[in-house]
Amino acid sequence: MCPVVPELSPMDSPRFPEETILITGGAGYFGFRLGCALNQKGVHVILFDIIEPAQNLPEGVTFVRGDIRCLSDVEMAFRDADVACVFHVASYGMSGREQLNKTQIEEVNVGGTDNILRACLGRGVPSLVYTSTFNVVFGGQVISNGDESLPYLPLHLHADHYSRTKSIAEKKVLEANGLPFKQDDGVLRTCAIRAAGIYGPGEQRHLPRIVSYVERGLFRFVYGDPQSLVEFVHVDNLVKAHILASEALKADKGHVASGQPYFISDGRPVNNFEFFRPLVEGLGYTFPSTRVPLALIYCFAFLVEMTYFLVGRFYNFQPFLTRAEVYKTGVMHYFSLEKAKKELGYEPQPFDLQEVVEWFKAHGHGRRSAGQDSEFILWDGILVLLLALSVLTWIPPSTILSI
Repeated sequence: MCPVVPELSPMDSPRFPEETILITGGAGYFGFRLGCALNQKGVHVILFDIIEPAQNLPEGVTFVRGDIRCLSDVEMAFRDADVACVFHVASYGMSGREQLNKTQIEEVNVGGTDNILRACLGRGVPSLVYTSTFNVVFGGQVISNGDESLPYLPLHLHADHYSRTKSIAEKKVLEANGLPFKQDDGVLRTCAIRAAGIYGPGEQRHLPRIVSYVERGLFRFVYGDPQSLVEFVHVDNLVKAHILASEALKADKGHVASGQPYFISDGRPVNNFEFFRPLVEGLGYTFPSTRVPLALIYCFAFLVEMTYFLVGRFYNFQPFLTRAEVYKTGVMHYFSLEKAKKELGYEPQPFDLQEVVEWFKAHGHGRRSAGQDSEFILWDGILVLLLALSVLTWIPPSTILSI
């Protein structure tokens, strides 16, 4: 069954009579939610993914299994369908151990995007909306109320390969705007939605990982400047932005979004850790009061990554933190929504984490007795050891020798 998607107002709820759209990564959390929202408007939706959706498909939604890295699989998804718009959501390597698999990140994010562009131009698809990220311009530098005039971060300055490849892919998509179709008359219109961190009930990438750390007693400290602000976007606001962007690529809107990137968030900059406080406390846990320096945590994340590279082939554990995640959570970066509001008509709706708390409670999460955490003693010991090594790495050698 599709999740319940809030209805959009008539002003921002365009209709798609008898259209077919295709969503790559359609079995994922956001892709499936987007497909359901479009399906509720009477659109025929094709979900393309390498795995099947966990939920049952509603009437009007078709699933096609395929690997975006394989051009023949991509072309199969378009077979027997006159696709009016592609939402290219599929990606790999956003967080955790996935961030350290450079080969697969490159194949999916860059090679997969090349395949989608070839298919769109070959099949005469008029519109392509690309799901991008703040990270195409951010790499650890402070950004306060930035806008779309900011240049791409130089590729060699990215802390992770995911961000680097998303930047390459976004450029490819926007540069493809206006290219003629291979056979028919007409051109491809493209735009990019640069999304903040996604949250919402049932989100499966970030929130379960955070909750697992809290439940295992690993959320012992926060880091960075308490005045440092970042942004998040509720899944339904992101769905709304994608639909508005697809409409803004059409002739009746003057192709206003053609070739354009847009920052999309809830429009409420907040400290990363304070954002998650309602989730931690709502599940019955104590929010940590210890704050450690960002540089120390960056050293810790570096050691975690090195440990993963050394033992990951034998024991494929989930890295506690990566360097890119330290930047994303601990360094101020938030962006203006003015361009999206003006050109797309985007107005984010207010959400909080209460529905997320209730979702986790309904799925058996919440404070447990101390005895149940004994199985994680070994991992706690490894965490303490790496943190101690980080301290030694972070402190100047002259200081250590003088002790």
